[in-house]
Amino acid sequence: MPSIDRRNLIAFLGGSAAVAGMTASARAEAMESYLAANLHSAAQAGSSPKRAPTVAELEAQIPTRTYRRGAGKLFAAEQGNVPLLAPMPAKPTLTDFIRLRFMGTSEHCLQSARLARQKNLDEDIVFACLIHDLSLNLMRTDHGFWGAQMFEPYVSEKVTFAVRHHATLRFFPDHEAGYEYPELYRTMFGSDYVVPAHQRAEYQMVRKHRWYMAPRLVTVNDLYSFEPGVKVSVDDFVDVIGRHFKQPKEGLGLDGSPVAHFWRSAANPDSPL
Repeated sequence: MPSIDRRNLIAFLGGSAAVAGMTASARAEAMESYLAANLHSAAQAGSSPKRAPTVAELEAQIPTRTYRRGAGKLFAAEQGNVPLLAPMPAKPTLTDFIRLRFMGTSEHCLQSARLARQKNLDEDIVFACLIHDLSLNLMRTDHGFWGAQMFEPYVSEKVTFAVRHHATLRFFPDHEAGYEYPELYRTMFGSDYVVPAHQRAEYQMVRKHRWYMAPRLVTVNDLYSFEPGVKVSVDDFVDVIGRHFKQPKEGLGLDGSPVAHFWRSAANPDSPL
């Protein structure tokens, strides 16, 4: 582990109050972002953050890890070992998965939904915020499309659209909507990163769509969704889930839907086959 200036790290994470409000997994992920942002300077004691890494520098890091950055949070520990998981109920619900399997992003999603609710946004947008990053526990790469597919049989077409396209919209600012390009993305993807052609085409399509503001509002309520000192419970959104999620009576993963395997994989990520 390279030597780290604690004051620089706390400043990078948004201050001591922000750090205190983070879960252990959130702090670990933020630490990785800090180290990536200071690829060269962090190797020297007391060095200060200088710049975000380039795409080439990020690629050079790939063979230094025991995991791939695109792997779902359930399947790869970024630091230390993966934990033992509590057993799932016989007929698991979405709430069960949020509590027992999607811990890697559940706090972030709950904070995001809380923020959207505080702004009095339509309830379907609040719900979209609640589920928008849950798929990151299965797969980070193209997680908007993974999320849309795993939720599609159980939610409205508009919510599916919001979840599918929010990830790509994060690369494209919308000043009128109050969304700017995240500085963190310069760290995650590289200071010279160029958005691929397929995502530029996706953005142009979504920008003209009648539901454009659905995924856009997810991005607006996505960036600053950690409020220090605030703990949000999924119990606060049980009524919203009940109105916007069609829970199968057999239990998620057991209903024979085309996406049941997504939920079974999340329920039992330790299965070797």
